[in-house]
Amino acid sequence: MAYSDIDARYIAEFADETKTQLTARSLAHEHGVAVIPPATGAHYATLAAATGAQNIAEVGTGFGVSGLWLLRGAPGAVLTSIDDGYDRQEQAKPLFTEAGFAVNQIRLITGRAGDVLPRLNEYSYDVVVIDGDPTHVSTYVEHALRLVRVGGVVMVPHVLWKGEVADPTKRGAVPTAFRKMLELVRDTSNVVSSMSPLGDGLLTITKVATDHPA
Repeated sequence: MAYSDIDARYIAEFADETKTQLTARSLAHEHGVAVIPPATGAHYATLAAATGAQNIAEVGTGFGVSGLWLLRGAPGAVLTSIDDGYDRQEQAKPLFTEAGFAVNQIRLITGRAGDVLPRLNEYSYDVVVIDGDPTHVSTYVEHALRLVRVGGVVMVPHVLWKGEVADPTKRGAVPTAFRKMLELVRDTSNVVSSMSPLGDGLLTITKVATDHPA
């Protein structure tokens, strides 16, 4: 059952953002970069805190909106954030400093996620967020499930994609890619997952066992 508009507003207003987070959000809007809503960010922060995250990986730095939320939940963690936009990362960098995070906590990697993710160490991350090119979301999630430790969490926003993923008549590249990814996750035996309508849909996956063969 969908929640009402008044519920949606109440949920949105419950998640407050700091001055630095609002600056990052304003930069994203100014440059036409889509960002998660505060309610989704609060979910990120809550799960980062719940996992006691020390190492976080993110696809899609943008202007730092997601990363600031993740570190708000795990202020002692190291964030590895991948984006192919050098200029965006350069504008995000001082915002992490302004928010009080040490330089050595923020590892910004400029490059394509498909090239960078294979180079990261498996089982080394507590939380992985995938918010990159949606047409490659299955590949990114496969890498994320390799990277995250048992008990760790992978989060994927936008999985309802403007209502198109749930509509079988929508055959575009993006909704089709999300459906393929969701089928992949459903068929993965060593995870549990759930989907919520937060923002444009949020998939949360928890790894419950190793994927090493017995």
